[in-house]
Amino acid sequence: MSDKDSRALVPIKKVLPPSVRQKNGQSSQPFQLVKENLRLGSREEVRDVLPDILGKVLARVWLDQPFHRDFSQDPQKTLERNGVFLPENMSLEFQKQNTDRPRIVVFEQKPGSKFKLRVFYLQLVMMAGR
Repeated sequence: MSDKDSRALVPIKKVLPPSVRQKNGQSSQPFQLVKENLRLGSREEVRDVLPDILGKVLARVWLDQPFHRDFSQDPQKTLERNGVFLPENMSLEFQKQNTDRPRIVVFEQKPGSKFKLRVFYLQLVMMAGR
């Protein structure tokens, strides 16, 4: 639907994603996952820190099509390009990437084992209430 055919009460122009302004007037990068490189070393660190970061990832996947494409092809590499490094025995899987409710699953694999243990998963769920 073109802007002329829009039925919106207040027309909104499509612009780049929002950027948060800092107190000094400079703007930060939009959708930045972490301020500086983050190397997670243990399962406890992954369980404590990674859910917040993956929440940002799910939001960015929903809004940023190039990021969505990159993340669906190689989630772990995409996190590393954005400054988040997991322990060697941890891996990510992006499931349901073509639906409205994508899911990111974090697995741990013991050395010498083929079995992967699910540590946790995050899923985008939208809920309406009144």
